[in-house]
Amino acid sequence: MPTKQNRLYAALRLVPMAAAASMLFLSTAETAGANPHILVDVSTGRVLDQQEAFRRWYPASLTKLMTTYVTFRAIQSGQIRLDTPVVMSKLAAAQPPAKMYFKPGQKMTLDNALKMMLVKSANDLAMAVAETVGGSQQGFVARMNAEAARLGMRDSHFINPNGLPGKGQYTTARDLAILSVALRREFPQYAGYFSLEGFTNGVKQVPNINMLIGRFDGADGMKTGFICAAGFNQIASATRNGRTLISVVLGTDSLAARADDSANLLEKGFQNQLSTRDTLATLRPDAPLAADVADVTADICSTKGAQARSETRDPFGRTKVQSPYIHEMDHEPNFVYAGLIGGQDIATAAKGDKDDVTAKGDKATRDNKIAISGGASNVPVPMPRPTF
Repeated sequence: MPTKQNRLYAALRLVPMAAAASMLFLSTAETAGANPHILVDVSTGRVLDQQEAFRRWYPASLTKLMTTYVTFRAIQSGQIRLDTPVVMSKLAAAQPPAKMYFKPGQKMTLDNALKMMLVKSANDLAMAVAETVGGSQQGFVARMNAEAARLGMRDSHFINPNGLPGKGQYTTARDLAILSVALRREFPQYAGYFSLEGFTNGVKQVPNINMLIGRFDGADGMKTGFICAAGFNQIASATRNGRTLISVVLGTDSLAARADDSANLLEKGFQNQLSTRDTLATLRPDAPLAADVADVTADICSTKGAQARSETRDPFGRTKVQSPYIHEMDHEPNFVYAGLIGGQDIATAAKGDKDDVTAKGDKATRDNKIAISGGASNVPVPMPRPTF
């Protein structure tokens, strides 16, 4: 007998493929617009396509990939282990949404903290992980910037582990590609963290808001991010026939746009329609770089931005994806367990989703839902964060 959940999945629909098919041969430039993007081959480091890859941009929650990288390095050195307890501090618990709403003193393993941080994009857990690894936020941020310098991320600087806005936090599409390639090359044993379809904490299920996971052939990562000043960002990865590509797309105007642009860019790469002579190491900017960081607040968190997002929703308020390369999920999502260490009160862990959806922000953002089979009908869009 069909379950309520199965009926929900069956009721969700993609954009009709006949309409999407007309987009099949759109160029990457047409689908990615004027926003910074880059596409790289993980094995060779070759840049398959790029546009404004050196333009300084706010990373938003893509910052959590650097938090993850520093953490993996600490595990590699023997400083911590995946079963190391992560304890919520007052500072961690006080972080704004998206968050898990755990209370100060509550504990989870590092393994579970990473799962929740990467799927939910939980700002409170990013801070808790940082304090566990670095001893303090300041100590951890120093490690983040040291690793960025060591990796050759020449135009990146971090001020916190979760990507919340603040002066002095910036990166580029190129630098994010360097970081993402390093994660995949150096820590293949942890690749599964980036392809989780969702997790359950024993109270409710939390799906991954990355719309490519389970819906784009070979998709296996990595992270999404949003603040008003940055727009909708996404780092996506996919593997086919042993070949892994990574795309970085910054500054799109909606959930749908970042998914569409990521899928179209990756597919072009797999079809060998894109090629340059540069690698990440040899790529150079085409023109002198601006020192300021791009700020798209006026385009994103405004009436104009709300209208743009409203046009990506179907009559039921769910987000429509247009890329012909994103298909319906052919199975129910696999929700892995990730919660507090046994015996603790987990009731607060379910608090956040409603608060995220009803938090102040433009209605088009608050009410956005994903129209994809196998997704969830009430996946909250990250609320507009304070910006500067």
